[in-house]
Amino acid sequence: MEKRKDSFLINKGEHEKDFIFGTRAVIEAINALKDIDKILVNKEQNNDLTKELLALAKAEKIPVVRVPEAKLNRITRKNHQGVVAHVSAIEYASLDNVIETCFSQGVSPLILVLDRITDVRNFGAIARTAECAGVHAIVIPEKGSAQINSDAVKTSAGALNFLPICRVKNLYYTVKDLKKMGLTVISCTEKTERDMYAADYTGPTCLIMGSEEDGISNELMGISDEFVGIPMTGNIESLNVSVASGVLIYEAVRQRKAK
Repeated sequence: MEKRKDSFLINKGEHEKDFIFGTRAVIEAINALKDIDKILVNKEQNNDLTKELLALAKAEKIPVVRVPEAKLNRITRKNHQGVVAHVSAIEYASLDNVIETCFSQGVSPLILVLDRITDVRNFGAIARTAECAGVHAIVIPEKGSAQINSDAVKTSAGALNFLPICRVKNLYYTVKDLKKMGLTVISCTEKTERDMYAADYTGPTCLIMGSEEDGISNELMGISDEFVGIPMTGNIESLNVSVASGVLIYEAVRQRKAK
């Protein structure tokens, strides 16, 4: 069978599976149920095939960003036809299935929610720690999160191939659902005097970590059950978010093993 001329994967060595380009190729990828993080479309482009792609992306709730052609050209100099799709390096998991499996096995779920963690290396490092510690899933938003590409998988030392990652449309409503399922929501923040050792992580628990720049959003803070901070005695008053996540996760592990 002759290969379509517009069905290209960007040739970037180990990154070659991070992108699909060409309008028809992206449409085919969506129809084949590929996990697509977002689609970049030339902001000047509005032909019939592009309209078909935009309608399909909307129906499948895939984010579309209109960008200048120059940005697409920086990604590839090949014939991208004004369309480049970021393809996830992993398959996303269902959070409902993760929680249901935990409860059916008599296990208290330990879920990590990452609010606006955009650095790929931080995300990969967090995933590596979470997988080693036995966290049952990481939850991220569709928008405003690090792209899960081959760099993220590499930084995680392959942990992203084993740890369920759940991508959700809205973290606020997802966390509210977790509360309804019986999970205690604990936010790690510098805006509290209560240290992390005072909380109980032995029951069903949702831990929330925020970005280093902005912390946890006011929305998520508003529905959290508890707030904890990591004790600081040095001159520097904050930890890298991946290190902070590891400290909190392993306090939960310590308590669970001691139970």
